[in-house]
Amino acid sequence: MIRLHGLHRGYMPGEKLEFHYSVHDIDTTTISAIEASVVWFTEGKGSEDIGVHCFQRLTGDSITQHDWMQPMIIKTDLPDAPLSYEGTLVKIRWCIRVRVYLIDGTELVAQEPFYLGAITKEV
Repeated sequence: MIRLHGLHRGYMPGEKLEFHYSVHDIDTTTISAIEASVVWFTEGKGSEDIGVHCFQRLTGDSITQHDWMQPMIIKTDLPDAPLSYEGTLVKIRWCIRVRVYLIDGTELVAQEPFYLGAITKEV
């Protein structure tokens, strides 16, 4: 199980984003990697874009030596753009994404959306 903690629904550009994640009920010896990221992506007509604002990857001893009863903390200053947008043809979304890769090839994902800027809707 992956848990995300400390995330608010809305942030302004330049604001500090801090979130915690923890991994429970998974034998850490079966984990090959853990990735935590802050990403934005587009949805809608046409090609979809994705941008990675912040990325952390843990492997090997970084996983097995961490006390997973204590959450891992990620802090980053948010960029000025792109701002969240709720248009008819295209939407810009931001989220925190944590992926746990197991040795057997299984991938577990937890994702939590948030808004960057005052939410803008197409009129």
